[in-house]
Amino acid sequence: MNQSVIRTTLKFCYLLPLLFFLGCGETDRKNNKEGIETEQSSNNSTEEGVPSSGKSIVFFGNSLTAGMGLEPEQAFPALIQKKLDSLNLEYYVINAGISGETTASGESRIGWLMRDKIDVFLLELGANDGLRGIPLSETRENLQSIIDTVKENNPNVKIVLAGMQIPPNMGPEYTSEFRQLFPDLAEKNDAYLIPFLLEDVAGIPELNQADGIHPTIEGQQIVAENVWEILKPILK
Repeated sequence: MNQSVIRTTLKFCYLLPLLFFLGCGETDRKNNKEGIETEQSSNNSTEEGVPSSGKSIVFFGNSLTAGMGLEPEQAFPALIQKKLDSLNLEYYVINAGISGETTASGESRIGWLMRDKIDVFLLELGANDGLRGIPLSETRENLQSIIDTVKENNPNVKIVLAGMQIPPNMGPEYTSEFRQLFPDLAEKNDAYLIPFLLEDVAGIPELNQADGIHPTIEGQQIVAENVWEILKPILK
């Protein structure tokens, strides 16, 4: 078996439990949402919202964005903030990740993020839809609705889509269409695309926590690099 096949197999072995555990967070979604709103109020914004001296980058996703199993400052959005600060780039990161989030639940809560101006919006949702075998037409519609809402309220916003993959147990057609959904949406909306958020992390035991799915501190650092590779060129 060549290295390419081995790596593909490892990714699928990783992604299968990954989607299960991402879905397990659904029962805690409401509490997590309240926690994020509180954290935003106390840590990520002033009384008026995002500091007037900078621009905002919103990371909107599930447990991968929230940094499940780690401290908030160890999740990749916080690592992006550190990169921004080190380069004296006046952008302010808001981590709006919630464990267990689906595209439908994301679409239902996107409105509360429209209180403040958003300059860059990174959308990391869809994996939990794949777990449930939700029709891809619904996933596509929900993601498009989220993008539309953000654009309507922020005409000059830059959209970044985080691509995901699912294991082949849903069938080759569903798996292939799921993977292609993200580049299709990116092209349709003139958005930037991270081909696979977990590239060089999925399937590597030492880069994942004891559950075998959520990135460790080191894994999150690699995820941050995957994000930064796409994000850095678009920041001005």
